[in-house]
This record gives sequence, structure tokens and C-alpha cells, in this order.
Amino acid sequence: MQEKYSPGELLSAIKENIAKVIVGKGEAADLLLICLACGGHALIEDVPGLGKTSLASALAASVDCSFRRIQCTPDVLPSDITGFTMYHPVTGEESFCQGAVMCNILLADELNRTGPKTQSALLQAMQEGAVTVDGVTSALPRPFMVCATQNPVELTGTYPLPEAQIDRFLMRINMGYPDKTDEMAIMERNKKGKGPDALSPVASAEDVLALQKAVDDVVCKNAVMSYIVEIVQRTRNHESVALGVSPRGAIALMRASMGHALLSGREYVLPDDVQAMAGHTLCHRVILNNHALTQNHSAKRIISEILRAIPVPVASGS
Repeated sequence: MQEKYSPGELLSAIKENIAKVIVGKGEAADLLLICLACGGHALIEDVPGLGKTSLASALAASVDCSFRRIQCTPDVLPSDITGFTMYHPVTGEESFCQGAVMCNILLADELNRTGPKTQSALLQAMQEGAVTVDGVTSALPRPFMVCATQNPVELTGTYPLPEAQIDRFLMRINMGYPDKTDEMAIMERNKKGKGPDALSPVASAEDVLALQKAVDDVVCKNAVMSYIVEIVQRTRNHESVALGVSPRGAIALMRASMGHALLSGREYVLPDDVQAMAGHTLCHRVILNNHALTQNHSAKRIISEILRAIPVPVASGS
């Protein structure tokens, strides 16, 4: 592990490490790295077998942070997430037993397979970086990130994520099927069963905190912020939208744009960054009305229409 990274070197090192076990998913890896850099959470969504869990595990293996995985099933309890207080009848003392959330990176695998009460146990942790058990609030380790996965097409035995939960994810990341060349490479690598467990960390928790500080220092000028607000407000007034993007969504788009600028080697945000991040940060926050659904419209299409309709501001780093 190197002693000192610049933000660009850190992002490149982690991405290269992930690529040792994840083939042909550079865009998905970039989006996950932006979530990490922004201190946000990622919902990785796609059909089974495309590497959702492997991608999240590869990120965790690339960073020398505490990592826990919880397999979300109907019998998982909220206390398994947050922790619980145990009473010892012999001594009369109480002790706190930590839940899965007490770590730097939490992989909530198949999040939509656990019940609404258990899903809700993550709300405070994702928004405030803390959990409250029996009236006592405990701060979570920093950095803290939730990587959740879900299968969007299978409905049997699943519980749809509530809007309050979905809104707390900085991005929704889709994996997509690999092309023939990448799928051949995947098969070749798996002859020997090479997976995320084979990776060694290339960055520390302190490196990640420094990366998040670098994102905080990226300049986002008023013209760009006004552009973001215009995009968000048009989702609320669009004829095909029943529920538009919240102010939290506007903040998410701004933060993701700052992270994308840093990933691109810049210290300032351009409208190009906003356009690149809009679909990933806003689509899962838009609820279409019944008419739009019957016409087979999609949130991605709506966001694209809005981006085309709004004049792009002139912005630079000067």
C-alpha cells in the first residue's frame, strides 16, 4: 500500500484493483467510486448473476476498512442491523451488542428480501451516520457506506423499498450484460475461481476520508447549482411525473457532479458533470403517473427530455 495518494491516484488505484476480479464494468466501478468519494450510498440493481455482490465486495476488499455483509432474508430483524442491549441477570448489568451496521462498509445483499421494519433500521444510519438503540445514539465509524443490492425483476418473496429508503441512496447503479469478449474473459478468470477474496487493499480509511475532503473542496458555482435546481424542479412539474425529485435529490446530483469532476481530474464542476450524473442520481427518485406507465415511459426518458430542454449554462473553473 502506498504511503500517500493524490485523489486521482487513489481513485485509479482502487479502480485498477477492482478490475483484477471484475471484468468490463468500468462505468459501474466509476459510479461506485464516486459514491465512496461523496460519502454516499449505492443501490446496485440488476438481474441475478451479473456481479452485483462481487462488485461491492471488490470495493470493500480494495479499501482497508471494516466490512460486514448481511444477507437480507425475511427473518432478519432490525436489531441485527442496529444492535441491541443485552441484560445479564447474574450481574444485573446491561451491555450493548453491536449490529451489522457498526462498520465502514456494509453490504446489504438482496435488501428487498427483508421486511419493511428491517429495511427501516437503515434509515437513520444512512442519513445521519448514527444509530439509536434504547434511547442511546451511537455514531458510526467514518467513512461509512452502504452498498445494497437487489433484483428488480423478481417479485416473489420481496418487499419493495419505500421511497424514504430509495431517496437515501446517492445512486442506483445498473450492471448490464457483458459483451462476448468480456464474457470470455470472465469465464477464463473463473477457471481458477478468482474472486474478491484474492484482492489486497490498496488504500486505507484515512485515504478515503482524505478523498471525501477533496470532493468537499471541488468548486460548484452558482450557475451550475442553478442548472441543477432547474432540472430538479422540472421533474416536479412534468406531465408524466406523479412525484418529482426532492431537495435531497438536488443535493445528491450536486455531490455526484463534484465527485465526477474529481474523477475527471478537475477541481470544479462543469455542466457536463451534471449531465453525466443526472440519470444515475435522479431516475430512482422519480415516480411516474399511471398514464405515463401505460405508455411505457421511463424515468430515464423523462430525465433525458428535461436535459435536452434546459439551456446549458456557460461554466468554467476560472
